[in-house]
Amino acid sequence: MALFVLKFGGTSVGSVERIEAVADRVMASRRAGNDIVVVVSAMSGETNRLIALAEQVHDQPSPRELDALVSTGEQVTMALLTLALHKRGCAAKSFTGAQVRILTDTAHTRARITKIDDEKIRAEVAAGGVVVVAGFQGVDENGNITTLGRGGSDTSAVALAAALKADECQIYTDVKGVYTTDPRVVTDARLLRTITFEEMLELASLGAKVLQIRSVEFAGKYKVPLRVLSSFEDDPGTLISLEEDKKMESPVISGIAFTRDEAKVTVSGVPDVPGVAYKVLGAVGDAGIDVDVIVQNATASNTTDITFTVKRQELEKTRAIVEPVANSIGASGISVDKKIAKVSLVGVGMRSHAGVASLMFKTLAEEGINIQIITTSEIKISVVIDEKYLELGVRALHGAFGLGD
Repeated sequence: MALFVLKFGGTSVGSVERIEAVADRVMASRRAGNDIVVVVSAMSGETNRLIALAEQVHDQPSPRELDALVSTGEQVTMALLTLALHKRGCAAKSFTGAQVRILTDTAHTRARITKIDDEKIRAEVAAGGVVVVAGFQGVDENGNITTLGRGGSDTSAVALAAALKADECQIYTDVKGVYTTDPRVVTDARLLRTITFEEMLELASLGAKVLQIRSVEFAGKYKVPLRVLSSFEDDPGTLISLEEDKKMESPVISGIAFTRDEAKVTVSGVPDVPGVAYKVLGAVGDAGIDVDVIVQNATASNTTDITFTVKRQELEKTRAIVEPVANSIGASGISVDKKIAKVSLVGVGMRSHAGVASLMFKTLAEEGINIQIITTSEIKISVVIDEKYLELGVRALHGAFGLGD
């Protein structure tokens, strides 16, 4: 018998009716001869509701108590689903993260899994039962409830699949799988049947919201076949695996990711001396702000311009940090732009095909779209452009690289 770990997100369990539908789907997989472990999220909107309650009581709730509170959302879902399975004559038992012994570090609200004791789950599965586990949560070495951060149920599912050496981890969502780009922007975006971990990790990190980045990292590290599919339609979805499809020549580009949540900072007229970039960017990093794209341009006057991007919500904090640093090193000025966006082409086929960058630049130029910053890796090319041209640029690139249906 194959062992599958099935994870159902908040929209998939958003009502009693949807939980009943999930139970039917679990039973169908059981009838097909599979052993099943289910990981569930809180019902859609429940985590936000619980956080809002905490903030009504205290404007800065303790992370420990916040974890104790928000973890109850998944516990409600796991119990309801288990009851729905009982109604269908299925032997099923629910477990919290602490009961399973999903051990984590002590970083409340953003804990990382260190170890999973899979003995209880294996025993229940061997006895012919379905195990339902509350996602998003674990327990530290002191017995404190911890949570894994937003989207953490994906990580819970992949980690359990790795520990159990499951044949596949199936992530059920409100979409059919991974598309070449956001179908809301490009109407003929195509559903991908297969994609590599490497490509999925790039897409997730660049703005694709289908999977939590940590879950993809986990799946790639432990070689867990990962499938994204819909709770509401019968479709095989997208399989994310270690190797690209060898049956045919890989497409050059697998997908286009984009994000509007970008802002650009430029420090001009910086003295061109060793260590100056560290003085600017080190101060930003020390404040816990993630810097994305970085470009340094030398000028003829022994000065340089340093340009970098941050998340838009971090812009004012970044400016407050950089301005005194710029003054102290004798820079001529600082400018910011929060009306930018980043568009990225991703594909393992770039390794063996030339001309991807030139076609990208030509396509954008033909649409009158100016490129402000370019950054590349082995399987990715990203450009920063004016936000108002984002959707036009994505649609043009999608057509130019033949990604549509």
